[in-house]
Amino acid sequence: MKEFFKYTFATIVGMVFFFVISCIIGTICIIGIIASDSTTKKAKDNSVMILNLSGELAERSDDTFVDQFGGNKISTIGLDDVLEGIKKAKSNDNIKGIYIKAGMLSSDSYASLQAIRNQLVDFKQSGKWIITYGDIYTQGTYYVCSVADKIFLNPSGQIDWHGLSAQPYFLKDLLAKFGVKMQLAKVGTYKSMPEMYTANKMSDANREQVTVYVNGIWKNICDAVSKSRNISVEVLNTYADNLITFSDPTDYVAYKLVDKLIYTNEIKTEINNLLKAKADEDINTLSINDMKNIKGEKKKGDEIAVYYAYGDIVDSEEAGLFSKGNNIVSKTVCNDLKKLMDDEDVKAVVLRINSGGGSAYASEQIWHYIQLLKAKKPVVVSMGGMAASGGYYISSGANWIVAEPTTLTGSIGIFGIFPDVSELLTQKLGVKFDEVSTNKNSSFGTLSRPFSEEELSYLNKYIERGYNLFLSRVAEGRKMSTADVDNVAQGRVWLGQDAVNKKLVDELGGLDVAVAKAASLAKLKEYHATSYPEKSDWIDQLLNYGDDYSDKKMRETFGEFYEPFKLLRTLNIQNVAQARLPFVINIK
Repeated sequence: MKEFFKYTFATIVGMVFFFVISCIIGTICIIGIIASDSTTKKAKDNSVMILNLSGELAERSDDTFVDQFGGNKISTIGLDDVLEGIKKAKSNDNIKGIYIKAGMLSSDSYASLQAIRNQLVDFKQSGKWIITYGDIYTQGTYYVCSVADKIFLNPSGQIDWHGLSAQPYFLKDLLAKFGVKMQLAKVGTYKSMPEMYTANKMSDANREQVTVYVNGIWKNICDAVSKSRNISVEVLNTYADNLITFSDPTDYVAYKLVDKLIYTNEIKTEINNLLKAKADEDINTLSINDMKNIKGEKKKGDEIAVYYAYGDIVDSEEAGLFSKGNNIVSKTVCNDLKKLMDDEDVKAVVLRINSGGGSAYASEQIWHYIQLLKAKKPVVVSMGGMAASGGYYISSGANWIVAEPTTLTGSIGIFGIFPDVSELLTQKLGVKFDEVSTNKNSSFGTLSRPFSEEELSYLNKYIERGYNLFLSRVAEGRKMSTADVDNVAQGRVWLGQDAVNKKLVDELGGLDVAVAKAASLAKLKEYHATSYPEKSDWIDQLLNYGDDYSDKKMRETFGEFYEPFKLLRTLNIQNVAQARLPFVINIK
């Protein structure tokens, strides 16, 4: 017995010691990560910025220090960090060029890729060089990388070049297998989002609008690549028709898509040649994360706030289910806009919007606060990958709207979808219902039956009223008649370049163009931009890690089916009227 207690005590002491040591090491690692993220760096002479195009491209990076500590497999690249990094590299005399490492990049939109490419074009105007290397170039990464002075490919590599295709999917028959039907009330001939639940194929109207914007995006891609690589658009289309994705790598050189076939270890020699250094000399490199801590131009003049609003527009955090960090929550945004309105240091506000919409009610609340803000200082909207439906609702009241040529916008329409689970409950599961009511519509919304024709008529009137309000908000903001707005509305999605002609957008360009316009409206001679809301600190990241982790795992598990099933899961806490695009535009 004495030996038993001896060994038991030793085991307990060992476990405690191990726990304490682990905590100490973990704390040191966390402090190290936090410290490294906040330490100001200086670029050494003859440095090269490395732009690693791998992972997921989002409006802003949401990788936390917990992800770094745990070794998150899929990194999120913030578009804001990339654009700022390239801008700093252009103005820093010690940085001589950019090396793009092409990888498997998943982007939220071609408009985001277009923004990066345009920033790289601007970088080249400084006279500095850009080179790129990849084992495999996806179509999106090749579009970005085609701006480079030299494109290198692995001798066994591949370039994916096949054109664009949009393939909406439909869940009506899947839901029917479980005895679930979706009841619909909508306004807008082109309002296609509900088709996912109520149809088996694209409507003629939806096919028309998708055809227009898919071809428009592809034309932008081909025009840009054609200009950079001196290949005609006709030839690029021939390459896509012939599916050169599976061509011999040597053919890519003959096609002028690639300058040279080399192995990974040989890229160092190519870079050193450009740096006029010895072939085997070590290269001073800076990643996008490093560039965050490189001093940029000194902030001077008055402040312009750049407020980022991206994700679903929801009434509350709960309506977003797991994705609590990637929603436009009306109450939060309204409070933030009020603070910017009352902040005397902020002379103008740029709203950076990347959203396919959501709750019509939440959109109306945000619209109202934008009007209050606009009464005190200029408000300019910078549209990202999409600012459509509810995203356009909140944009329409600004003084000026700037969009990328390939931004998806418009989609001015409203709908409501309501699941009918009566067949699932009564026929498949054998649930029985009985009823006592005081009035003829007392059982409205019951699970035991679908809506009656009378009930649906009430819902349609409600949705119609929401649509008319939407039209009036756009008409007021864009100084158009409601009839003229209705002609370009009906739920139709427009590319940014087409929306200018429809008076839904004022100017084409990126965030810098919007900031410059805000400065002009505020009559500022000197100015600097500050990003809002501030990214969460490490304490908030730690406290919210469970929610963020759940969201990432759910997205990894369900992929593109995550969003539509999330809506079904949260319908009971969603606003009845929805102003949103399909969750997955699905352009490949």
